Amino acid sequence: MSAERRARWRLILGSDADGALDGGGLDGAGIARDRALGFLYDREQGDERNVRRGSLDDSALNVPDWINDVHELFPRRVVERLESDALERYGLLEIVTDQKVLQRATPNVTLLKAVLSTKHLMSAEVLGEARRIIRAVVDDLLRQLARDVRSPFTGALDRRRPSRHRIASNFDAPATIRRNLRHFDAASGRLIISEPLFFSRVRRHIDRWQVIVLVDQSGSMADSVIHAAVTASIFTSLNTLLRTHLAVFDTNVVDLTDTAADPVETLMKVQLGGGTDIGQALRWAEGIIDRPDRAIVVLISDFVEGAGLGDLLAVVKRLVDSGVTVLGLAALDSRAVPGYDRETAERLVALGAHVAAMTPHELAEWVAAKVK
Repeated sequence: MSAERRARWRLILGSDADGALDGGGLDGAGIARDRALGFLYDREQGDERNVRRGSLDDSALNVPDWINDVHELFPRRVVERLESDALERYGLLEIVTDQKVLQRATPNVTLLKAVLSTKHLMSAEVLGEARRIIRAVVDDLLRQLARDVRSPFTGALDRRRPSRHRIASNFDAPATIRRNLRHFDAASGRLIISEPLFFSRVRRHIDRWQVIVLVDQSGSMADSVIHAAVTASIFTSLNTLLRTHLAVFDTNVVDLTDTAADPVETLMKVQLGGGTDIGQALRWAEGIIDRPDRAIVVLISDFVEGAGLGDLLAVVKRLVDSGVTVLGLAALDSRAVPGYDRETAERLVALGAHVAAMTPHELAEWVAAKVK
């Protein structure tokens, strides 16, 4: 029996088959899949260690973690079967499909990812509660990120030009002293400031750059999808400098530009999981670019292409040759720890694309450096 076939049978039969299959030869991903399957199906044997029905407590693996894991580890058709068994056989998904349970839940990114992965199972009433959780997490991320993302776009300090805008950070102390020396009181040794002076900030008046953000909806990109929605909303608010477009993709492209200003509405339209056609998403971007020399395409993906790689490489070459700046991000989140197809990424770099993993602040600095 081949090693691959033995590993598949080990996942089907569970740990009871370790002896017969010599452990099954599971590698890191196989062990993770076995853990996820065991969390659901070991309860079939009455294994109480794995029962977490509706629990909101921390544990080695809880329901939101399990949902997120299966969406990363298995293809969509397997995920659908696992969700069906979890809901219909074990009542396991009540944490994200029961309105009263969601009302007790503390909003956090892990729960948000679970909600995004299972909202297709929710009733209208539960979706209303899910929206509250999405709003709470998004508002918290906006408070954390808004200043960091906007700050790189602030105009540079111009110490040659005075300004009428009296902002403490722009206070010009040397010029103020010189201008007010005539008000020096020798008796008290004090300088009376009658006319404070401030620097001006330069905001370059240039044609707005077009920034097109393409986000891979595969399960492994859930953190990046959330941070991309928030970052794109902040970019959209910078409409004097940028024209921001936002789209998510699997084997189809969904244009979310109309809702990009509101990340809650954006995330309500996201459906995690499914296949991946990166080339098609880039062709969509190519079709809306009007000035290649002032266009940036930000592709957020693990670069695992489900369609033909030749098409992906061809469209990247056309974009780069036309003057478009192409930035591939293997991760866009607070940790910027990527998991991606390195070989594909290297081939994109060889064509002139840039590839990195960034936090939203680092992305903002990168884009600001280009547009300035």
